[in-house]
Amino acid sequence: MRPDETKRRLWFGQPPRKVLTAACSHLALAVLGLLFVAPFVWLLSTSFKTEDQIFQRPPTQVLPLLHYLVPPRPTVANYEQGLTFVPFARYLLNTLIICAMSVTGTLLSCSLVAYGLSRIQWRGREALFYLLLGTMMLPYQVVMVPLFVVFARIGWVDTWLPLWVPSFLGNALFIFLLRQFFLTIPRELTDAARIDGASDLQIYSRIMLPLAKPALAVVALLSFLGAWNEYLMPLIYISDDSKYTLSLGLAQFISQYGSYWGWLMAASTIMTVPIMVLFFFTQRTFIQGISLTGIKG
Repeated sequence: MRPDETKRRLWFGQPPRKVLTAACSHLALAVLGLLFVAPFVWLLSTSFKTEDQIFQRPPTQVLPLLHYLVPPRPTVANYEQGLTFVPFARYLLNTLIICAMSVTGTLLSCSLVAYGLSRIQWRGREALFYLLLGTMMLPYQVVMVPLFVVFARIGWVDTWLPLWVPSFLGNALFIFLLRQFFLTIPRELTDAARIDGASDLQIYSRIMLPLAKPALAVVALLSFLGAWNEYLMPLIYISDDSKYTLSLGLAQFISQYGSYWGWLMAASTIMTVPIMVLFFFTQRTFIQGISLTGIKG
């Protein structure tokens, strides 16, 4: 290395241009991160404000932005009223039950189909896989009316069955993700198991599933988030308020008590916090599973 090149190196032996590029990249990521976290910070701050503080314009303190985000006299009355004025605990229990059934059905059905599309040789496998991918282009609004007619004729309207039973019939996106991950597992493992006399069900349960934990964690997390935030399907199929989910309960809260913004912000914060905590604890597995599902086609 020439002496003049050595003099230009800064910060852990990196060239100045590389350091500047990394600094700009991190600055851009930090700005984007602040933009994404700003709505939640505003939601959390508003949940601790009184009605007068929420609509106060402009703030009178020396640091108006700090006053806007951190109220001078925070109150927890919004949480006390917002979580008791509507049956929040019942809605939470209903949502957790539906989420648990949806995650269970998704993991079972999608992993089985993905194993059949990736490890078992049979005629028409590729054609069926491409047809399955084609269904991803159909929005839910296209099949919404036919599905409602079917569920109404079998007596499932105003029950939770339409919300979680379809998860036991597979999901095209999750099948695709799991199939791509299964293709990255060496075929020698399954071939050796077949030589030892293992059946496909034994290979699936004892070899493929333990090795596919990162991908299964991604599918479980995405399925849980979808069921937790689902609003349209509960709105269509559920009319009994004792069976409401959190999203539907909050929508009802807005229609009936929309002027109590502090209560609404408190209930929305309680609904959002579990998702953020879950993601922070599973983000490493989530990123690992996403990065490994598209390696092999």
